[in-house]
Amino acid sequence: MRDLIVFIAICFSAAATGSVFNTTSLKEWYPGIKKPSWNPPNAVFAPVWTILYLMMAVAGWMVYERSSQELINPPMILYVIQLALNTAWSMLFFGLRNPGLALVEVIFLWIFIILTTISFWGVYWLAGLLFLPYLLWVSFATVLNFAVWRLNRI
Repeated sequence: MRDLIVFIAICFSAAATGSVFNTTSLKEWYPGIKKPSWNPPNAVFAPVWTILYLMMAVAGWMVYERSSQELINPPMILYVIQLALNTAWSMLFFGLRNPGLALVEVIFLWIFIILTTISFWGVYWLAGLLFLPYLLWVSFATVLNFAVWRLNRI
């Protein structure tokens, strides 16, 4: 149980780190940029990400528990990389206010989520299954990021 708490803390620390870049931009920059008509309301993002981070934490813990509790193995390395890329996206999109650069980065994030999902599935199918909603949401976020970039490029 202690290890699960550690994974939850790691995921929510990544979320908190990313949200540092969101705070000012969500008030000052984001409301003024053009967004597609299908952009979800801002109130949707926090609950969705909370659930996704919790699922990511449980999936990571499941794989860790079934990998002889080794942190240095391919699934865990992929897990850490995708988590770092997840955090970096907020820095690029909201912190630097650069949807174009964030778009390039989110494509790498998407690839690493796929790789992590496949590697998790190979260790424990349920861990891979827990990553599928995250993959779907980031797929949607990638298309949304593209739309925002396209609508706001100068």
